[in-house]
Amino acid sequence: MTKKNLCAVLAIFSMLLLSLPAFAGGGAGPPQGLKTGRFISVDATQGTAAFLASGAKETVPLRLSNGITASDIPLNKKVMATIESDASGDMLKECSRMFIALKTHKIISLLIIGFIGGLLSGFIGSGGAFVLTPSMMSLGVPGAVAVASNMCHKFPKAMVGGYKRWKYGQADLKLGLVMAATAIIGVQIGILIQKFILHNWGNAGSNLYVSLSFVFILIVVGGYVFWDASRISRGGADSKTTRLALALQKINLPPMITFKTAGLRLSFWVTAPIGLATGILAATIAVGGFIGVPGMIYMLGASAVVASATELIVAFIMGLWGSIQWGLGGLIDIRLTLLILAGSLFGVQLGALGTTYVKDYIIKVVMGTVMLIVAVSRGAMVPAYLADLGWMSLSARTAAVLDAVSFWALVAALATAGLIIAVVMIKEMARARAEERALALSEG
Repeated sequence: MTKKNLCAVLAIFSMLLLSLPAFAGGGAGPPQGLKTGRFISVDATQGTAAFLASGAKETVPLRLSNGITASDIPLNKKVMATIESDASGDMLKECSRMFIALKTHKIISLLIIGFIGGLLSGFIGSGGAFVLTPSMMSLGVPGAVAVASNMCHKFPKAMVGGYKRWKYGQADLKLGLVMAATAIIGVQIGILIQKFILHNWGNAGSNLYVSLSFVFILIVVGGYVFWDASRISRGGADSKTTRLALALQKINLPPMITFKTAGLRLSFWVTAPIGLATGILAATIAVGGFIGVPGMIYMLGASAVVASATELIVAFIMGLWGSIQWGLGGLIDIRLTLLILAGSLFGVQLGALGTTYVKDYIIKVVMGTVMLIVAVSRGAMVPAYLADLGWMSLSARTAAVLDAVSFWALVAALATAGLIIAVVMIKEMARARAEERALALSEG
């Protein structure tokens, strides 16, 4: 790294540190009106409940709103409670159990989900979060807790995968650091957005926001990536730099930074929007890679292999930062984090190994296919969340059907990802070994 480039990177991080005080108070603690704690008792006759907030020594009485009954309140369980204050005192507006009960089948499910997520993370560099967050929500985890727990598990997994890909010569460390600088600012903005939604619409609003964001972004980005991969695979053409990337590469606005591994020289102001968007999505819906990776490919002009590897560096840095922020809010379920991490650490190394054998467009095929299937899974749950908010009516039968569609679509996404990666890896590894044997015989 030259002195000029080193000074540019240091200047970027200085800007980042100077900007963080603007977010002071926004990152730590839950949003106003949202409390975590336990209900000690409930009086159905009086319509009240005794609530012990986290860190408090004494309980406070809460009136139950019209939509909440005594049976809706779990006693002596960690919950998220949305509380409104008026002249008559504090009223419980919404209550949801924060940490799900971990039975054997859910533990096994989380380990499998973690493995597939890790496999995707190592293979396509997106962190696999667009599979992990919906998977946890399908198991009954509140949206905010799924986002926070997923982000917490992300940074150690990304660290392992990023190191593996860097050793293979695929990750551009400088590009990852530059993008991470603006991604951290995006994380702070995203946390503020999520807290605003939780404060105004509670857990149901958070679930709806996460799902709608998934559906919209997955269809747009996943559809384009899959179309591009299909075009290349059918025509047998090599992946070419897009016109947008070529135009952005011509922008000469200091600071200009050279990225050797990616083979690019770009203005910092070209990379900044991609990093910012990645951070915002990472904090609000616990994903960022499916914006960061396509952004580096189609906007910066990096290859799919380099983009997917470099994204792991960005995921590590912003995952660590976001985990600290969400941890201060008490929304991380460490049990989910450890179970998913246990499975993903195996998958991420296998996925990283697979990138050394496959063609560039295969990474795009896997990414696009899984994105579109997951979009179906999350889209099926949107009516249910609208019903939870009272914005539409939904029969119990219809709700059950939509829940089943969401679950099995997610299972199909996991199975499809694992199957494609496994088949391609085995096929390409066998071909590579056959070529090595043929070369050895010819030389002999």
